[in-house]
Amino acid sequence: MVMQSARLLGVLFLAVASAAGLVPAFAQGSLDEKIRVEAAPGEFSIGRPDAPLTLVEFTDYQCPYCRRFHMTSFDEIRKKYIDTGKLRYVTRDFPLEFHEHALRAAMTARCAAEQGRFWEMRHVMIVNANRLRPSDIAGYAADLKLDNTRLDACVASGKYRPDIERDIAEGAFAGVSGTPSFVLGRTEKDAVVGAKIVGAQPYATFEARINALLKGLPPA
Repeated sequence: MVMQSARLLGVLFLAVASAAGLVPAFAQGSLDEKIRVEAAPGEFSIGRPDAPLTLVEFTDYQCPYCRRFHMTSFDEIRKKYIDTGKLRYVTRDFPLEFHEHALRAAMTARCAAEQGRFWEMRHVMIVNANRLRPSDIAGYAADLKLDNTRLDACVASGKYRPDIERDIAEGAFAGVSGTPSFVLGRTEKDAVVGAKIVGAQPYATFEARINALLKGLPPA
């Protein structure tokens, strides 16, 4: 119920905003847009915590467009901006209801983190977005040398579902209704404030947005 209500809130937000002329349908937010995404306890990120910019991705492990972003634009963003200390990347969960395995995959990644393999499990599940049945995931876990019994028990417990629901609610509040969706902006204490980018955009789109924001920063 919480997940369904959060998604409905996101859809209604976009519909009302579009009707009012505030957010053109399917458009990217302007650089002056001010969407605030609060930091989540124990959120998963890469890059320097004090990087001047932060990119938050709301993702669904079963989403083919999330896979496209991961396999194309993300590698370039990581090399040019994350690894050089200019950008911090944060991943947040936004499993869509019509993707049968997305929620379980999100819980699996968080449970894999208990065994020190969050990013490895995240990568293999996104790359194999169309193969996320429990038997598939058991194979990935075995390849990563995870304790499958412990992993299954963690997933079955549902212990991380409230964290995922919090991500969904945060995304809906930011106007997210599909995946992948991003908020790119300046890093603030316990938050990022910036504009939304929707969809598996080409690297050039992210590059232009990031460079424009970096140019507007005061000298270090």
